[in-house]
Amino acid sequence: MDREKLRYHHIGIPTIILREGERYLEDLKMFVSGYETNPYGIEWMRFELGCTLPELVKTVPHVAFEVDDLFEAIEGKGILIQPNSPSKGVTVAFIVHNGAPIEFLHIDERTMGDT
Repeated sequence: MDREKLRYHHIGIPTIILREGERYLEDLKMFVSGYETNPYGIEWMRFELGCTLPELVKTVPHVAFEVDDLFEAIEGKGILIQPNSPSKGVTVAFIVHNGAPIEFLHIDERTMGDT
C-alpha cells in the first residue's frame, strides 16, 4: 500500500491508569479514552482481565491509518486481528510490521448514523 493512501487517524497507547472520560467497549473488555478530545489523535487503552486481544496490542502502542480499501491495505500482510466492526460504520484490522501493531480503519460515513 502506498503511503499516499494512508491517512493518520490516531495512536493507541496501552495504559493501566484509569482516565477521566473512559468509554467501555464491552465486547472487547477494554476502556478507551482521549481520542475525541485530543487534538493529536491520542487514544488511551486500558484492558480488563479476560480481554482476548493479542498481547502485542495490549502492550505496544499502535498507529492507526484510515484507508479507502481495508482489504487492499492488509493484502499480503501478517494479519494480527482480522477485519471486524467495533462500531457502526467502522471496519478495522491490525497487521504486524517490524514487530509493531498497525491498525487500518475504513469509515463508512453513510452507515455511521444508522440505527
